Amino acid sequence: MTEFAIKTDRVQIPNGDLLIDAYLAQPEAEGTFGAIVVFQEIFGVNAHIREVTERIARQGYVAIAPALYQRLAPGFEVGYTDADVVLGREYKVQTQASELLSDTQATIDYLKTLPSVRPQFGTIGFCFGGHVAYLAATLPEIAATASFYGAGIATMCPGEEEPTIARTPQISGTLYAFFGTEDPLIPLEEVDRIEAALTQHQIPHRIFRYDGANHGFFCNARSSYNADAAADAWQHVLQLFAEKLK
Repeated sequence: MTEFAIKTDRVQIPNGDLLIDAYLAQPEAEGTFGAIVVFQEIFGVNAHIREVTERIARQGYVAIAPALYQRLAPGFEVGYTDADVVLGREYKVQTQASELLSDTQATIDYLKTLPSVRPQFGTIGFCFGGHVAYLAATLPEIAATASFYGAGIATMCPGEEEPTIARTPQISGTLYAFFGTEDPLIPLEEVDRIEAALTQHQIPHRIFRYDGANHGFFCNARSSYNADAAADAWQHVLQLFAEKLK
């Protein structure tokens, strides 16, 4: 498959009085492209998330990764040590679903101002961002969602009493979700509940369970990286976006 040459930039997305830092990657070629919002792990818009954003752009999309912790810790970016995990989780538990949705909508609105963007939108998210992607799938303009090992979808929602799974009927696009069978943060029973909810509410979806894969299996900077599972999942992501955004 031919890849596009890309250009990258650090931009700010206006949302009321807030300016959200974001990493933007897009093809250098002329024309218009579908756009994809990339949701970070708890570790911020770090090197891995920037690399994923660039990979997506090389496939012929405009990709942007907004900083989900902008209100709490502007410029936050860490690695994968135990201390980094503790700090990332401290910020995660302070997020609010209403703010995450507002920031996602602001990101979509920003994308609409770019001359390179065709108004077809998708998302991809990992870890905490996988949960945010499921949540953001309820926005009416999101046509395709790729959610990677989003913990807590069936049991909680940031700042809310009802879990995010209760919002499943509001999803209007197609959702693919990717899980590892050895993920200690997401019991297989919860994966089954997510699949059942998507089926019950007739949401177009596919659930992928990777035998032996752990949490974070897509990230080649983490010890839990699983090359086979990551490669297979990436092909399904590309298929989803090609079908819904091109």
